[in-house]
Amino acid sequence: MADGAYEKVKTARLGSRPTGLDFICGIFTDFIELHGDRRYGDDPAVVGGVAFLGNRPVTVIAIEKGHGTKERMRRNFGAPNPEGYRKSLRLMKQAEKFGRPIVCFVDTCGAFCGVEAEERGQGQAISENIITMSGLGVPILSVLIGEGGSGGALALAVADEVWMLENAIYSVISPEGCASILYKDASKAAEAAESLKLTAHDAHELGVVERILPEGGLGTLEFYAWLGGEIEKTLSRFALLSPEELVERRYRRFRLIGSRAG
Repeated sequence: MADGAYEKVKTARLGSRPTGLDFICGIFTDFIELHGDRRYGDDPAVVGGVAFLGNRPVTVIAIEKGHGTKERMRRNFGAPNPEGYRKSLRLMKQAEKFGRPIVCFVDTCGAFCGVEAEERGQGQAISENIITMSGLGVPILSVLIGEGGSGGALALAVADEVWMLENAIYSVISPEGCASILYKDASKAAEAAESLKLTAHDAHELGVVERILPEGGLGTLEFYAWLGGEIEKTLSRFALLSPEELVERRYRRFRLIGSRAG
């Protein structure tokens, strides 16, 4: 387990950590990937489709960084373009139509900030996800498995519950970006990381996440079997709630964030 906020940041960024697609393949069965946003194209940085968790059909969506340099470049290092968020929104609306719960795996330094992404409506795509997820009438569970950067992560984390791996991070900005803005010195990233309260412990204390997941055995069959069982139990609990109850509960959840601080 990493000690110190910036050590957590470095651990969350390790290339050896399992990616979103690893979690999908390790936990779910019969995964069928669906492509495209029906507006512009397909974004390899976002992987989504339909799968089974036990006997339960689910919609599963992940931000995918990839393994190895070539794949990471193809997937834009897990920095989605607008079409990635629109693809995920299309799949979430489809899930609501057919009554399927949604499971999201989040691992991104943030949404891609290139000129082309802005021209295609990056901000609007993220805000549409946030607004739509707030009112979806099916259960949503989001798990932060590595980096959770800014609105690019929040666009898949407006959920009934949010979990974090113990070495994952969740922040409005990267420590380097924060240090560059506040201290005019990116080398002070470690100092900024402490101030940002970006660790799983910080997020749990503030009510941003409901659960911290231990990383013992991370990436093993036993780990995926355990996590799949925990997800299944949670979705069974949410299945007892009506769409109206889910939306009201989700609203209250976000209204209470930060109320436990101090």
